[in-house]
Parts: sequence; C-alpha cells; structure tokens
Amino acid sequence: MALNYIWIFFFLTAFVFGLVKLIFFGDTSVFTEMVASTFDMAKTGFQISLGLTGVLTLWMGIMRIGEKGGVVRIFSRLIGPFFNKLFPDLGKDHPAYGSIMMNLAANMLGLDNAATPMGLQAMKEMQETNPSKKTASNPQIMFLVLNTSGLTIIPISVMVYRAQMGAADPADIFIPILLATFFSTLAGVISVSIYQKIKLFDKVILAYLGGLSLVIFGIIAWMSTLSKDQVTLYSQVASNLILFSTIISFITLGVIRKINVYQTFIEGAKDGFSTAIKIIPYLVAILVAIGVFRASGALDFLTDGIAWVFRSLGVNTDFVDALPTALMKPLSGSGARGMMVDAMKNYGPDSFVGHVASTVQGATDTTFYILAVYFGSVGIRNTKYAVTCGLIADFTGIVAAILLSYMFFH
Repeated sequence: MALNYIWIFFFLTAFVFGLVKLIFFGDTSVFTEMVASTFDMAKTGFQISLGLTGVLTLWMGIMRIGEKGGVVRIFSRLIGPFFNKLFPDLGKDHPAYGSIMMNLAANMLGLDNAATPMGLQAMKEMQETNPSKKTASNPQIMFLVLNTSGLTIIPISVMVYRAQMGAADPADIFIPILLATFFSTLAGVISVSIYQKIKLFDKVILAYLGGLSLVIFGIIAWMSTLSKDQVTLYSQVASNLILFSTIISFITLGVIRKINVYQTFIEGAKDGFSTAIKIIPYLVAILVAIGVFRASGALDFLTDGIAWVFRSLGVNTDFVDALPTALMKPLSGSGARGMMVDAMKNYGPDSFVGHVASTVQGATDTTFYILAVYFGSVGIRNTKYAVTCGLIADFTGIVAAILLSYMFFH
C-alpha cells in the first residue's frame, strides 16, 4: 500500500505545484515540461528494463549453474548461523541463501549489473515459500532493506564519474563512502530487527557484525596507505577478478557434480528474460511519478525549504547545494547520478559540494527503485514496513555522508 500512496502523492503534488506556477507565476511551460517528462521517463524505464535483459539472462543462467553445482550448501555453511538469525523464517537450508549472499557481495564491490539479477533470483526463491504471495514476507523485507542500505566496499562507479569530471583525486571519497554505507546498513538492520523482534544482542549476530566491522576498518587502514592511483587500480582489479572467479567457480562446481553446465545455463537464462519483461510496468510507473515531481519544481521547493530551516538554526548550509542528489537518491539512481554530475559540473569535482554529492551518491541505494523492481518481479503489492525501514537506512546514510564530508573535505 505504501507505494500506492507515494505514487499518488507524487502526481498530486506535481499537479498542485504546476497550477501554482502557472496561475501565480505565469509559467506557461510547466505543464509542457511535466507532460514531456512522462514520455521521457517512460522511455527511460523501458530502456533500463531492456538493458537489464542481457545481464539478467546471463546471471540467472550462472546462478542456476551454481545452484545445481551445490553453491547454496557452501554459502549456507559459511554464513548459515548469521543468516538464520537475520532470516529466521527461511529456515537453515533455504535455496535463497546463495543468491542473497552473492547479491550482497556484488553490491559491496560496486558491481550493480551483477547484483540486480542475483537479487531478483533471491526474491523469487523467497517468494516460493512466502505464505501470502501479494504481501512481502519478513525475509523479503530484511533482504530489500539490506539492499537499499547499499553497503559498499569499493565505490567504482562514483570514482569513475569523478575521474571523468577531472577530480584531482577521484578515490578520495573511498573512506567516507565506506563508513557512510556501514552506518546505513547498521541502521537498516536495526530498524527491521525491531519490527521483526529479532534479538540483535545474540552472540552469533554480534560475532558476525563485529567481524565485519574489523574487516571494514582493516580495509580502511590499508587503503589509507595507498596512493590514489593504487586505490583505483586495486579496486578495479579486485572487483573484476572476484566477479570472474565466481563464474569459474560455479562452472567448476557444475563439472564436479557432473551436470550439463550449458543446458543448465540455458534453463536459468530463460527465467532471466521473463523476469526482465515483468519489471517494465513497475519501473515505468515509479520513474514517471518521479519525473513529474521533479519537473513541477516540487523538488527544488523542498531543497530551498530545507536550506531555509538550517539557516534559521544557524547551521552551516554549504552542503545544501548537494541536497538534490540526496533527495533524489532514494527515488532514482540515474536521477541521483545526474544530480551528482550536475553538482560537480557547476561547483567542481574537488569542491565541497562536489565531494558531498559524490559521497551521498555512494552512501546508500535507491529505495523506491529497488522496491519497485524486486517486489514487482514477484508480484508483491503490500510492502508493509519495507519503505519505512529503507528510508531510515537512507536517511542515516545521507546524514552520515554529509557529516563525514565536513570531517574530510570542509
């Protein structure tokens, strides 16, 4: 139901803002721009879905090989105790564990194209044991919030954009993004756990989260000793090496288990194509709503209002020009990327605004996009508290990104 109200809110708010601009400010082009945005965003939604077809077909085929090759059992042994605590309703040997782990690992490495197919596969596998097919289950909500929190170890895409915009040190946002996404993920896990009454002080959960904390801060300590060129090089090499090694390991497991690897790939790939088709209406719906909201001027009004509030409180408002990226991030990844590039273009990639926009871009993920795509792929309509917890994670990550930017770059 949450998406229903949000979708309606976007359109009604855009219409009201459009009328105000037309009647009181004489802006005769506002409704032309709003209507144009509906066509533009509908086209964008279709193009994104079309672009996903290839990678979905590839990765669902690869995941099917891994599944039949026994990778689920291997991952279950490695992270079974932790996931059994976070996903108690799935049981100990649920097939979704393998896909969940691969999705989260791909997200950590900044491998968006690989993460989405794995996430859709995980959602599909959880849906098979979901007692109410139209309502999100507890495990599906926990998984979605873990995705929206966007834990990232290697923010490749942000560093690439910064390099293209001429940043002196494209990788200087590495540590702030890592820390911001870590805080975002913790906030997401805690909020969902409160709703689902999961005991976070369980010794197993504390052991895994503590170990993850040590790994993250160890990576931070090591990366801080490297030059910017070394950070970029090691990040790119490690990400792609790990990704291709995963493919090889899945194929090897298939050979060891004596399955027909090629035919198994084809079976999984067929599911990838059908899933991509299912996503189109959900994706077009949310992107069009975001487009009219932005074209009406409502987003600019919100940004200006926030700036006024902070100025009234006597708070430094140097970060406000980067807020469009922060406000767009939960709504649209491509929209937030555009906002980030625009901020770096207007203020410079090495400016404070440029650094804030870049850090915010990598600090969390697109809650509404992920919710629309993941839940839409399995036909879930009642998202329960998923939006609330996802936005809590987003808010925490964005606030952390802004504060860390002041710490590192102001």
